[in-house]
Amino acid sequence: MIEAAAAPVVADAGIDRLLNQDEIDNLLGFANPEGGATNQTGLRAIVDSAMVSYERLPMLEIVFDRLVRLLTTTLRNFFSDNVEVSLSDITSVRFGDYINSIPLPTILAVFKAEEWDNFGLITVDTTLAYSVIDVLLGGRRSAAMARLDGRPYSTIETSLVRRLLEIVLQDTELAFKPLSAVHFAIDRIETNPRFASISRPANAAILIQLRIDMEGRGGAVDILLPYATIEPIREMLLQSFMGEKFGRDPIWEDHLATEIWQATASVDAILHETQLPLRQIMSLTVGDTLMFDMDPDSPVTLKCGDVELTDGRMGRAGDRIAIRVNRPLRRSKTTFAAYEASATVKKDGK
Repeated sequence: MIEAAAAPVVADAGIDRLLNQDEIDNLLGFANPEGGATNQTGLRAIVDSAMVSYERLPMLEIVFDRLVRLLTTTLRNFFSDNVEVSLSDITSVRFGDYINSIPLPTILAVFKAEEWDNFGLITVDTTLAYSVIDVLLGGRRSAAMARLDGRPYSTIETSLVRRLLEIVLQDTELAFKPLSAVHFAIDRIETNPRFASISRPANAAILIQLRIDMEGRGGAVDILLPYATIEPIREMLLQSFMGEKFGRDPIWEDHLATEIWQATASVDAILHETQLPLRQIMSLTVGDTLMFDMDPDSPVTLKCGDVELTDGRMGRAGDRIAIRVNRPLRRSKTTFAAYEASATVKKDGK
């Protein structure tokens, strides 16, 4: 009887009241459906605020798919063993979060993309590092994992892992070559993540995780590219190309070349050009004579639109007025390379 009488008092006071499902969803931030409002609330908004969400770069996936194929062949020749390379994931992370998540001991290489004038980071985990050392020094092929004692790497061990890093960077250069010529040079080797800072902790970066397996041995290689590093080729990475040709379509190229050769263009012969004051032009009447500063042997300029092509001399061929070309056509100074350079300058100016 006492418990029954006390229950309404507790309920009225609002103490130890159980929440229903709707109240729990509102608290956690799951009340809105997937297609509903984008404004998140509750604990879900707090958790998602630390996540990095950036635009998708389709070309980057193609580049690293190509890297996997190149690296598989190169490492098989390097280790003289059966090597399988796979792409685990491509994600966006914050630089500080990734640095804090690296376990010790580890080997990190800071490399510079010379043409992009910025840095990147490549990490080899402990399991892969000891596997590389074991294979290169003639260790027995055993599926049992080597015991990791957690000691720092010696100079010989670091040098052996450095050879692996150089191979990965060379193949990464080849993977980017159809898109943009770049050279990755190792700047320094670090074993402490705090000394491998190449960006601010809050800056966003792209993390590419590769898995290398060698008959039961292997590990992971992480390539970290800050968004500032790939900014020079961001426009190209946003494009969606398919296959190894990176967007080149020979059928369309042949069709375009055929249409260009069959196109017609009007050519104007400019005898003389002069500038007159507006007052003089407004006062012209029928019968007035305009004097040109030229003689019968003066060259005539040939133009196509606003582009000056060449010059020649005016004459007569039968009953038609003709112009004999005196020199070859002038080549356009706006080449494709100059166009790309001007586009880069404009983008940097912004």
